[in-house]
Amino acid sequence: MMHEPTSDALPAQARKALKNTKLQSVLEAVGQLFPLVRQAAVEKLPEFDALRDVAAQIKDHTFANLDFYLEAFEEKVERFGGHVHWARTAEEARQIVYTICKQEKARKVIKGKSMITEEIDLNAYLEDHDLEVVETDLGEYIIQLRGERPSHIIGPALHLTQKQISETFVEKHEALDPTRSMEDPQDLLNEAREILRKHFFTADIGITGANMLVAETGSAVVVSNEGNGGLSMTMPKTHIVVTSLDKIVPTLNDAATILRLLARSATGQELTTYSTFITGPKRAEDTDGPENFHVVLLDNGRSNMIGTEFQDVLRCIRCSACLNHCPVYTSIGGHAYGWVYPGPIGAALTPQLLGLKQARHLPNASTFCGKCEEVCPMRIPLTKMMRYWREKEFERHLTPGTTRFGLGAWAFLARNPRLYRLLSACAAWVLKKAAGRKGRLVHLPLAGGWTNARDMPAPEGKTFLNLWQDQKKDAAP
Repeated sequence: MMHEPTSDALPAQARKALKNTKLQSVLEAVGQLFPLVRQAAVEKLPEFDALRDVAAQIKDHTFANLDFYLEAFEEKVERFGGHVHWARTAEEARQIVYTICKQEKARKVIKGKSMITEEIDLNAYLEDHDLEVVETDLGEYIIQLRGERPSHIIGPALHLTQKQISETFVEKHEALDPTRSMEDPQDLLNEAREILRKHFFTADIGITGANMLVAETGSAVVVSNEGNGGLSMTMPKTHIVVTSLDKIVPTLNDAATILRLLARSATGQELTTYSTFITGPKRAEDTDGPENFHVVLLDNGRSNMIGTEFQDVLRCIRCSACLNHCPVYTSIGGHAYGWVYPGPIGAALTPQLLGLKQARHLPNASTFCGKCEEVCPMRIPLTKMMRYWREKEFERHLTPGTTRFGLGAWAFLARNPRLYRLLSACAAWVLKKAAGRKGRLVHLPLAGGWTNARDMPAPEGKTFLNLWQDQKKDAAP
């Protein structure tokens, strides 16, 4: 059954996540561990910031010449015996994949980890058409058993505890002894290997995403820390790459530059365990590989972003650094965002893909601390992107009436400095008196979202403007 987006319910989903004690313990670990390993990896590479600048320039140049590089990629793929299919929408991409499966008389499909196939809900579509689909990435396999979406871009099952995973294996692997020991993580890993190995040998089609596409060689680049991705590409007779237009880069050198940033930003590694460049189907001299090679290139609204204020978000390499450093994501987790892409990158990208009406809450789920922008390896101005969406939300009258009234009142005061200074001085005096000797307010009308979780410090004296004026007077000759 297809998954319907629930991004419009983010406030309610966030409140539910905050009450989930198991989830909170996992998210606390995510928010502590990932930033530490990233920082350690960055410190070992003095040219990291320079590489960020180069990588951003590579993608900007590519987008300025996108038609040329996409056509060059198609020509190379076909020269090496592969096929390129163009999909304007998610529905077209699903139909293309299913048509290939029908042509190959496929019954079983194995899949490497892919955010694009999550975006188009490919698993559910193929299953609705009587195909068996098996995720081979361990995290994706776990959440497939549970009927869930990924909660994190590089760690789909990060929201789960070991106990929850053990319970899932016992429930779903019915042929195995229900009293078996599942206390050691190695037991879980061995069991998953045993189950998945059978699928590798019996699958007709292997589907993967692509971290990059190289126009120079017609190669698809897939990075992973598990061998399952490589097996999904090489074991079945047919390999289908499902990816989006923005993954294209001009040359192998460009791909290598971005790879130096990707793993360090994602998991703190210099490189992922496996970085696979696959170029066309198996040749006569090759010892392994697919007999048929297809690339499905998805647009799904991305071409409409080229040349607009939202183009920069297409530089994303899905490293998850912005998620791992975001105080909102590490408080509510990925499922609260209601669709495929959580965190700051989801807040910047999802309104374009789903529409602002459906996803209007996401750009507002930010403290604007700027940490996401600070750590992004591709220098995506994420806070700027979210601010754009907030502006468009206001322009389209999608914001609640109370919010619009509050912003209107603030704008009126900002245009009347004398009135603003008078009212702010009065408010500071009232809050100081209300706080009394404690100097803190336990409850404040219209600010319950703050005071429900913490006290509000009260103003201690004069307003900033008054202090500024006093300072100017003292400095005068």
